[in-house]
Amino acid sequence: MTSEHLLDAPRRRRAYWHAALTLVVLTAVLCLARRHWPVLETGAVRLTVADRGWLLAAALATLATWPCSALAQQGAVPCRLSPGRLVAGQFAGSAANHVLPVGLGAGTVNLRFLMRCGIPIADAATAVVVKGTAGALVRGALLAVLFAACPGILHVPQIGGGFLLASCALAAGAIVLVTGPLRVWCRRALMAVRTYVGALHARPARAAALWGGSLAFVTLHCAVLIAVTRAVALPLPPARVALLYLAASTAAALLPTPGGLGSLDAVLVFALTTAGAPATGAASAVLGYRLLTVWLPLAPGLVVLGILVRRGAL
Repeated sequence: MTSEHLLDAPRRRRAYWHAALTLVVLTAVLCLARRHWPVLETGAVRLTVADRGWLLAAALATLATWPCSALAQQGAVPCRLSPGRLVAGQFAGSAANHVLPVGLGAGTVNLRFLMRCGIPIADAATAVVVKGTAGALVRGALLAVLFAACPGILHVPQIGGGFLLASCALAAGAIVLVTGPLRVWCRRALMAVRTYVGALHARPARAAALWGGSLAFVTLHCAVLIAVTRAVALPLPPARVALLYLAASTAAALLPTPGGLGSLDAVLVFALTTAGAPATGAASAVLGYRLLTVWLPLAPGLVVLGILVRRGAL
């Protein structure tokens, strides 16, 4: 057996586990959808008679997410990239993100795009990691601000002893790996990232693009859901909707389904209903949000992805 086959075996096992977990999540979501089908059907009907002005505002906010994502990616790269191709790459990456689990699609597309722009693979991978980390930090900060501004909306779930014990065991294992066999590699990786980030923040325009684009991207996704809730006349304040979206999308990210398919939908409907929204209204809002951000852009995004590959941009 060659070394390439030995290296591919762990990747195949991870892919099998991801596929199995994705199948389990999708099966559970389909069972829930079948059980609550009357509510979903009523929600879809309610969406067809929603306020067109608010739906247009939601569509415009969706269109603005890709330039903001491109701005954040430009901020993570020292050299200047082609704006048109960069936006097209983010649009294609969002479509690929709904096909592969855990954000692998967008990350892979961005990595290939940066490499095709002449950036070395190490710097390209670091730029993708920096963009993702900035987005996660901005999301966490915004979640904390809204949590403080809207007390009593989110409740910390009860944690069982078994879950706590398993979490401690995983944390201990991670600490052993980081301080043991992977210590040298982690130190080198952290030093490389620190040097790279320091070089970026030495240029204020790049830092502003990175953090501003990341903040605008998250805020616009909140705005899409807020506009859809207004379109279907849900009686929820905008700040509360934004808080519920950030909490639900963060929780759904723990499940490796493509683009949060099924997991985000179920968690978001649950969050809206527990906050006081009617079940049919919550279903309508989530259907509208997913229609604008996933299903309508999916086919054009895959077409753009194919064009970029054919032209050698990926």
